[in-house]
Amino acid sequence: MKNQTLYWLNGVILVFVLAFAPVTVQAKVEPIITASPEGNIPAPVLSPKEIAVCHALLMLPYYGVFDNLEFRVDGDKVELLGQVTRPVLASDAQRAVAQVSGVNQVINHVEVLPLSPNDDRIRLSVYRKVYGSSSMLPYAVQPVPPIRIIVKNGQVTLEGVVSRPMDKILANMEANSVAGVFSVTNNLHVQS
Repeated sequence: MKNQTLYWLNGVILVFVLAFAPVTVQAKVEPIITASPEGNIPAPVLSPKEIAVCHALLMLPYYGVFDNLEFRVDGDKVELLGQVTRPVLASDAQRAVAQVSGVNQVINHVEVLPLSPNDDRIRLSVYRKVYGSSSMLPYAVQPVPPIRIIVKNGQVTLEGVVSRPMDKILANMEANSVAGVFSVTNNLHVQS
């Protein structure tokens, strides 16, 4: 009985942490930056407007590890891209970016992922496997977790940044080991 209560309590705490865990926002920088032969991608230099847009998106209250927001800035126009689990997050992102100084037009191409109990189960399982691995602990304790987990109809996409090529491979292996996952697309970048 005590183990069941402890297991339940750990699950409640995990759900609470996941609901409020912020994640990184990725700017689409044109022209596309090419990776070195080792797979390392240099960090792009962001303009003040891109930094402001990034900050506006990171401050969204329901933006979590299972959401992926990206953007492109073209003069006074910002294009929002990515996937979110809650419809309100897509509209909140558009509203927040529209308030950034110097932004006159926001084009919202954010996809709202379909509601699915199976996808929710896969999200939690992949999160536990990826961030629960002892070698991935440095990513789990960061205030802004750098690996985002996007699940749509049993297909998992990993987005974000890792510091070593081996971490990219390990995250892919952990995600592939979850029951019910049909495929894993690993879009993690290795930061040099």
